[in-house]
Amino acid sequence: MKDAPTTFAAPISETIWDMKYRLKEADGTPRDADLDATWDRIAAALAAPEAEPAAWMPAFRAALQDFRFLPAGRIVAGAGTGRSVTLFNCFVMGTVEDSMGGIFAALREAALTLQQGGGIGYDFSTIRPRGAVVRGVSADASGPLSFMDVWDSMCRTIMSAGSRRGAMMATLRCDHPDIEAFVAAKADPARLRMFNLSVLVTDPFMQAVEDDADWPLVFGGQTFRTLRARELWDAIMQATYDYAEPGVIFIDRINAQNNLAYAETIAATNPCGEQPLPPYGACLLGSLNLARLVSDAFTTEARIEAEALTDLTATAIRMMDNVVDASRFPLPQQAEEARAKRRIGLGVTGLADALAMCGLRYGTEAAAAESAGWLETIANAAYATSARLAAEKGTFPLYDEAAILAAPMVQRLAPETRDLIAAHGLRNALLTSIAPTGTISLLAGNVSSGIEPIFATSYTRKVLQPDGRRTEEVVEDYAVAEWHRLHGDAPLPDSFVTVADLEPAEHVRMQAAAQTWIDSSISKTINVPADIGFAAFKDVYLRAWVEGCKGCTTYRPNDVTGSVLSSTPAAPEAPKVVQLFAPLDRPDTLTGETYKIRWPASEHALYITINDIELDGQRRPFEIFVNSKNMEHFAWTVALTRMISAIFRRGGDVSFVVEELKAVFDPRGGAWMQGRYVPSILAAIGGVIEQHMIATGFLSGERGLGATPPAPIAPSGDAAPGPTCPNCGSYDVHMAEGCATCASCGFSKCG
Repeated sequence: MKDAPTTFAAPISETIWDMKYRLKEADGTPRDADLDATWDRIAAALAAPEAEPAAWMPAFRAALQDFRFLPAGRIVAGAGTGRSVTLFNCFVMGTVEDSMGGIFAALREAALTLQQGGGIGYDFSTIRPRGAVVRGVSADASGPLSFMDVWDSMCRTIMSAGSRRGAMMATLRCDHPDIEAFVAAKADPARLRMFNLSVLVTDPFMQAVEDDADWPLVFGGQTFRTLRARELWDAIMQATYDYAEPGVIFIDRINAQNNLAYAETIAATNPCGEQPLPPYGACLLGSLNLARLVSDAFTTEARIEAEALTDLTATAIRMMDNVVDASRFPLPQQAEEARAKRRIGLGVTGLADALAMCGLRYGTEAAAAESAGWLETIANAAYATSARLAAEKGTFPLYDEAAILAAPMVQRLAPETRDLIAAHGLRNALLTSIAPTGTISLLAGNVSSGIEPIFATSYTRKVLQPDGRRTEEVVEDYAVAEWHRLHGDAPLPDSFVTVADLEPAEHVRMQAAAQTWIDSSISKTINVPADIGFAAFKDVYLRAWVEGCKGCTTYRPNDVTGSVLSSTPAAPEAPKVVQLFAPLDRPDTLTGETYKIRWPASEHALYITINDIELDGQRRPFEIFVNSKNMEHFAWTVALTRMISAIFRRGGDVSFVVEELKAVFDPRGGAWMQGRYVPSILAAIGGVIEQHMIATGFLSGERGLGATPPAPIAPSGDAAPGPTCPNCGSYDVHMAEGCATCASCGFSKCG
């Protein structure tokens, strides 16, 4: 009997599917007729590596039904499409060689990986510190942060070329001489925006903090200077307290507990931190939706059946193992690494919803124990399945029986699971990880993400209708919707708890309980209130260390990053609702300025008009118009003005528009304008907006955000003064001996 067609739990789920995961032709014509067609496509693609695909496709298809198993978004979007895409979410790139050639070879690899949509992680500890001698060129090194700025610009360029928003992780060891500058980097709100930052904290450092001992900063065997360990620890904590970064990775614990400690050394993670990976390591993710597995929800008999969880885990592991063979990779080194170890990361989502449905309050000892029990079942089922796959298809190529059986994670497994491993080996070196599930959780009906608590019981979302009207829809948490389906308007039980109700220690308790049964790591953010004291904040990280976590990331609302979301309670019994910005109303008249700029490669000037509105005594940009006689620019200037104006009218801090425009690099090359290099015509427009914001007092300082100086307005005459020197920007360029030669700096380029 055929299963009933899959239905969406909420309108937002169908929207997410149609926008992100539904297979379409280049012109937008759908190829996936419905969600069931998407599931069929994925099941067929992941069954293809089997000796008998038809025998496994029904089981794979059943696992996807009702959103019980959720492959990562890259798999849902790419599997079975025939497109040259990777099904792996992210990668840790190769070790950065401490030479100019090695650094820029690594940059090229990063660009190729980001171009295919993969997030990347890098350890910059291998680059010599700022001021160190560079032998052979009589120069001082600029240090790892200067090259991170180059990576940051590259990632912005890839993003501006039409790809999804780039994601990168940068790590630096706690004993690197530039660690203090790394820790303070995010104090600049415009710097390293494409990076998440984490400090690699070692066991000796934590001991030095406890002992209040001195801590040497070393590179290449040379001690550059010494400081107190607690002084550095406090600097890390203060930076994280003030602007939410850097995170902390307990790197020695990660390496000591790694199943593959005999074959690799880890120094970085993927962008969200749930996958510590070696050079060229690849991140393959999928999640079991615990919220869909609860039987007899909201009763005293509510539970997740161990047998059902075991069976679903077994199918999911087999599907994910097949992804290793079905996927393409941006670089051959990534393919080689993935196939040598067949590392996968099966995790969970909807855990907080499942706890609420079982009558357990997230963060309590009982909830932590139940969560650990579910994850223990998953771990044993995953390893047992991998052992059976090894008997059928062979172990991963780098399998070492003695080392694997002695690994701490394997030692924690049930005796019968260890017996299977001893008899057959393992198909996959590592098997479990808990990732943030983002839009996949929305696709499944807005289940709670990963092992995070429920953020809000509901929130409002503005929806653009075909006729141009905007309507509001309430998006409920999955478990809340289930409660209302079963119990109508009855008040939510005490088992429902949201982020705002939790103490930091409760977050740590949940993360530590889960880590026991996860062989890789966990992506989790510990939200703390803005008014938490610094001493209490520091204690969160020490507690995470003591309780066995592999890393710690917190978020405290602050002046640099702001508050990610805010929830405003309604009536005492009503759900919390996330309030989104509504557009500002347009007055009948506005004042503004018109600016003229000349782009050297364009025949006609651009005229940029920025109109302002006054709110609370301050002028702020409200709308923008870009006009030119050059019809080549017409379509994109109209689109640009509409998008930027829409952002301006939303209110809030809109200065990021300047940052984003000025980061756009034209692959055909930029231009020198009045002695300054501007990477694209869009960056020039960003510079004009920046100058206007400064002139009206919306931005302070001589220049605003962005990696490049503001693009100056060209001279008022219609004719440009002539070609500019690409070296110094001077207009004193003339032809000499067949070459364009600059009289100011002597630069020469044959024409």
